[in-house]
Formats: sequence, C-alpha cells, structure tokens
Amino acid sequence: MDNRTKSTKILVVDDDVHICQLYPLYFKKEGYETVICHNGNDALKLIKSDSFSIVLLDVMMPDLDGMETLIHIRQISKSLPVILVSAKSEKVDIIGGLEIGADDYITKPFEMQEVISRIKTILRRTEANATQETSTQDVSIGNLFVSINNYIVKVSGKRIEMPPKEIELLYHFVTHPMYVFSREKLLEKVWEVGYDGDTRTVDVHIKRIREKVGSGENWRFVTVWGKGYKFEID
Repeated sequence: MDNRTKSTKILVVDDDVHICQLYPLYFKKEGYETVICHNGNDALKLIKSDSFSIVLLDVMMPDLDGMETLIHIRQISKSLPVILVSAKSEKVDIIGGLEIGADDYITKPFEMQEVISRIKTILRRTEANATQETSTQDVSIGNLFVSINNYIVKVSGKRIEMPPKEIELLYHFVTHPMYVFSREKLLEKVWEVGYDGDTRTVDVHIKRIREKVGSGENWRFVTVWGKGYKFEID
C-alpha cells in the first residue's frame, strides 16, 4: 500500500444510507479514512472544523442540495477538491456543477473502483502541485499572475477568485503559450489520462476563465476554430 494514502481523509456527503455503508469498506482497503454525513449543513460544519483531502458530494439531497452546498464550500475553501455524485445524467447538471467549482463528477450507478480511480487521480495532482518548488509554480505574463503552488490568480494586482480546476487549466495555458490544444488534449493534460468526461467540460472552464481574467495588452485566449484553444502572447 502506498504510504501517502494513509493520511487521506475523505468526506462523503450523501443521504443514501446504503451507499454510505459501502464507501468505508472500499476506502479502508486503500488506506483512506472516511467521514460520513447525510446533509449539506452538517458537511459545511465538518469542513469548517476539520481537514479533508477530498469531498464526495451527492447532488440530490433534501434541504441544502449538493449544488448549494458546493457554493458554500467554495466560500470556505477554493482549493478543497470536490467530486459531485449524481443519479441524474442531464448535461446541464454536470456543466452547472463544474461552473460553480466542482473538480469532477461521477454518475450513479457506478463501480466503486471508478470512484477510487477518480479520487487517486485528483490526489496525485494535488500532491504533485504541493510538493513542487514555488519558483517553478509562479508565472507572470504582463498583468497576469498565476501561482499553482498557492492557487492564486491576479490581474493587475487584483486577486481573482477561481476554483482549483480553472486555475490548473489557466496555468497549463500560461506555461505553454502559443500552443494550440484540442479539447481532448486538455482533458488528457489537465484532467489526466483516462478521464472520460464530456469535452464540453473544457468549453465551460475556458468560458469561465475568460469571463474572469479577460485579456491583457500582450496576452489573450484565442479560439482556433476546428482545432481548440490557444493562449496567445505578443
């Protein structure tokens, strides 16, 4: 067993008591500690009082649903990874969740190994970011500053609030200026190999990034029709 997983604490937020009984059985084999609650309000209290590596958040819950809970989570923490879990397959729900700050999503019914695979992918990425030297993580282009080490984005010195995945995508672009990336390649590089999400995920994230950072005198996002996207600099 990989020792790094021993300190991993996962918060499961789901009102389905049956599935909540299954998570700890599988997670324990991976060395993960599992904390379970059944509603959004309790989840927010736990996040404020404890430290978690990742959150599995069910969308369909009474009172405070998963989407509303996610909004509140992002007010507490911009960097805490959140995977939405939903029994609904409508794209509007998936896209909506990504727009408000989810890192990933998974739809019911699912194989528990798929959940574990998604968790491992996100944890590998966040651990890699945390262990790299700050000097390799801070990038400035004109009035745009991106720090993947501290998950900070600034435009003309003003901090821009963005969820982790948007920052990771922006960082990928600013560290590869003038390259044209297809949606599939961005899913591979930023969401990592094996991610099976809808390619519209990329469009949503780039749209949100553009709305937040705009463009500078010497940099801009460019849509290359039929090919993908490019971060262009002068």
